[in-house]
Parts: sequence; C-alpha cells; structure tokens
Amino acid sequence: MAGARTAQGGEGRTGAPAPQDAERSPAPPPPPRGLPGLRFWLVAGGLVVLLGGALYLLYGSPWLKLTRVSVTGTEMLTPREVERAVAAPVGSPLVSADTDALAARTRARLPRVESVEITRSWPHGLRVSVTERKPVLVREKGGKFDEVDAHGVLFATVGTPPRGIPRLDLDASGAPSLHRFGTARLLREAATIAARVPSPVVKNLRTIRIRSYDDVALLLRDGRTVAWGSGEKSAAKARTLTALMKAEPKAEYYDVSVPVAPSVRGS
Repeated sequence: MAGARTAQGGEGRTGAPAPQDAERSPAPPPPPRGLPGLRFWLVAGGLVVLLGGALYLLYGSPWLKLTRVSVTGTEMLTPREVERAVAAPVGSPLVSADTDALAARTRARLPRVESVEITRSWPHGLRVSVTERKPVLVREKGGKFDEVDAHGVLFATVGTPPRGIPRLDLDASGAPSLHRFGTARLLREAATIAARVPSPVVKNLRTIRIRSYDDVALLLRDGRTVAWGSGEKSAAKARTLTALMKAEPKAEYYDVSVPVAPSVRGS
C-alpha cells in the first residue's frame, strides 16, 4: 500500500505542466526604435522656426520700426525741443530703444525738465511725457533772471521774470555760513521758505532776502518786513505769522525767527 501511494505521488510530480504555465502569453515585441528621436527633432525644429520668426519680426521686419515720437506735458518748452533732446533712433527696431537712457539724456539736455517718462507705443512710436520745473523764486543777475524751483534748483535763465514770482536777494558773501553751507544750500533754504509762506502773504511777497543761513527776511510789496530767521521750523513760523498779522494788521515789522516768542514793531 505504501509503495502504491509513492508511485502515484511520483506520477503527480512528473506529469503535465501546471495549467498557468500552459496559459502564459508570449512577451510583446519591442517597440520600433527611432520614433522618439524623430519627434524631438521635429519639436526642436519648430521652436527654432518660431524663435527665428519672432526675432525677425522684432528686429528685422519693417512692421515694428520706430517712426514717430509724441510729446505731452510741455508748458514753456515746445514738443519739438523735447523731441530733439530725446534724439530717438528713428528707423531702428522699436524694441531696441533704450527708454531709460533716452529719459536720462532728456533730463541732462533740458534742465527745465523735472521728470520724464518714455514708453513704447506699439507698433511704431515712443510716447514722451514730461513734467517741467516751476519757478518759486527768480534771482536777477546781469540783467537777466535765473529761475529757482521748489527744490532750490536753478534751472533756467530768462530775459523777463515770470509774473507773480518773488525775487530772491541772496548776498551772503560776508557770512561765515556761506563757507559752511554754500550757495546751493542757501538756495534750498530760500525755496523751502517760499513754499511755507502763508497763502495770503505769498500774494504780497516781493522779495526773499538772505544774508546768511539764519538771516532770512520777507519783504512785502506794501513795505512791511518779516524776519524769518533760518528755514528750520518753517511750518510753525508760518502759523505764528498768520496769527500775528491777524492780531496786529498795522504792524510794519514781524519777527517770527523764534516762533514761540514772536514780536512786532511799528503798530
């Protein structure tokens, strides 16, 4: 009995293959070679063509050339003066125009220009927007008049002073502060004070007189004088002067150089 079981068991081990071995499918054939490389070169070639076309459109074609310059914001200057100062490369590709360099050139050539913004106006133009300096003081020199803006910048010389602009009488040659601060600093002080003078006084302001950094006076058209001192605490001095003029309208001399301790004379 034991021998029969062993024989039967041996037949089980050496018989036909297992069903899963008989049903296993053959391996798929390998994919054809060469197609991925061809696809890569087709895509790369298309990108090169697109890039070349874009570069030609921007730099080589006549459709995007700079042909005109438009100017806005001028008051004393003319658009033609600004256009000449910009000196835009008309006829060159619009994309190659260096707008920052053109703006810097314009400011350097036209001191009257306080700021300038230059932008491209596709497909053929540049748009130039300028802001001109405005005088707050004029300084007579040699029969002509130098215009000074709100930052103390002396930016233009004219033959006739603009109406309503106060004169600047700056003579600090004997003052020690001239060596310490220089004329440019005194110009800035004068411009700062001119901007702080109360509106009712501005209409009557004839001259700002400077003899040193801390010796500034306002000379009014009606003959009255205001001792201002330095440009420090100008806002407080303006408020004090407004109150003094209301309290002492007939005074001939107002001293607000120390705004917490003002004084008047001639009332």
